[in-house]
Amino acid sequence: MKILVVDDMASMRQVMLHMLKTLGLHDNDEAKNGLQALKMLRQGDYDLLVTDLHMPNLNGRQLLEKVRADKKLQDLPVLMVTSEDDRNVVLSLIAEKVTGFIVKPFKIETLQKQLNKMNH
Repeated sequence: MKILVVDDMASMRQVMLHMLKTLGLHDNDEAKNGLQALKMLRQGDYDLLVTDLHMPNLNGRQLLEKVRADKKLQDLPVLMVTSEDDRNVVLSLIAEKVTGFIVKPFKIETLQKQLNKMNH
């Protein structure tokens, strides 16, 4: 499984990449913002997008919208990671077809559960 991790904070990308490796997922790339991620997604062949919601340039919601509007990428599973716990924001992301959702801070078990849900 090839995964793209997107977060404007390098430390958060490192935490996520470390968790994925711990779970046995080693084919991971990273992007520092939504614009970079979109370019990589269009050029590469990814099985999962893990993105932060709040980022400069192109945020997680805008990235999700662009992925869902792109014929090549529209079925790509998207796991949104955020410190946002506003129910309306969460519901609007679900309406925009986000595949999974994790609220920071989270444990590796939470990530594992989300990944398991997406693979079934």
